[in-house]
Amino acid sequence: MQVPFFTTTREYQQYKADFDHAIQSVLDRGDFVLGQAVREFEQQMQSYSQAQYAVGVANGSDALVLASDILGYKNGAEVLTPTFTFFASTSCLARLGAKPVFTDVDTDTFNMDVADAAQRITAQTKGILPVHLFAQMADMTGIMDLAQSHNLTVLEDSAEAVGMKQEYRGEYKMGGTIGDMGVYSFFPTKTLGGYGDGGMLVCNDLKLAEQAKSLRVHGSRERYIHELVGYNSRLDSLQAAILSVKLSRIEKSIAQRAKLAELYREQLSDVEQVQLPVIKPGNKEVYYVFNLKVEKRDELNAFLQENGIGTSIYYPIPLHLQKCFKHLGYKKGDFPVAEKLCTQVLSLPMYPELQTDELSYVCDKIKEFYR
Repeated sequence: MQVPFFTTTREYQQYKADFDHAIQSVLDRGDFVLGQAVREFEQQMQSYSQAQYAVGVANGSDALVLASDILGYKNGAEVLTPTFTFFASTSCLARLGAKPVFTDVDTDTFNMDVADAAQRITAQTKGILPVHLFAQMADMTGIMDLAQSHNLTVLEDSAEAVGMKQEYRGEYKMGGTIGDMGVYSFFPTKTLGGYGDGGMLVCNDLKLAEQAKSLRVHGSRERYIHELVGYNSRLDSLQAAILSVKLSRIEKSIAQRAKLAELYREQLSDVEQVQLPVIKPGNKEVYYVFNLKVEKRDELNAFLQENGIGTSIYYPIPLHLQKCFKHLGYKKGDFPVAEKLCTQVLSLPMYPELQTDELSYVCDKIKEFYR
């Protein structure tokens, strides 16, 4: 059996008429840049996330750069961010001349260790950039308390967190809507993924939203009048139309991911070499991917791929050991939890169209390997 790690073709075939209609509508209007579909999708995301403002941009990495620029994470400012995450969470700081200050992560959630972050605050610290990874949000109560006690801003990397919620000050809030700004990625593999690149900034402050709208079009609010040196980063109308179709079904998609996660848990619960995801209280999880901590990770990964099963390793090298950040002076052993996770974590296929017999095949092969 061949089990892809991810595929868009099954979803497209299932809702082909709706996707084709959405795309054709944009083609008929011809408004490909910041057109009607973008405005409509921004409004839909405001409603879904409960953020007051949403600004579509070209991709999630650009969203991080624009938000970092707006919040002043540049020119030597120090920003706390976890070392166990995707490169974009730190490259956005480096591009602007800020100094990434890495933190270790929680061994169960893989998210920022708030106690470790607290020890790394200095007089130069400007902000905190937590990342909500894989299934649940970072400890936003702890992060916001830390930020407020040191007069810091918070930028939530919610690239993977569409639909994830956490109890905060007595109510559940979606990832990206608690800090000063939040960003989403619509890369095809995401829970809400397009058929190409796409991203979004969200916030509850009109001034920040207006800055984002200006920066995404070369720092211009009026055509050919430039108040700032901005960027060229706009969400395509075609992608916005596709994303609107998918957003209308997002809760159904999240529910199906939850069912698949429960099947994984049931079928792998008796494999002692496998540690299943741990969800902390107060979180409403969304399984963007299904991550395991496993023994003999690399050998298992090779075995699964030899048997036609797509997998991924998030992440093989922590950011503090990446060559491009060597100048920051970190060394092996500085972040022991993150470094250990990089030898243990393996991601299994997870998307709504994954079939139960495919999932069972994956689990059977994992059991076979350890036998």
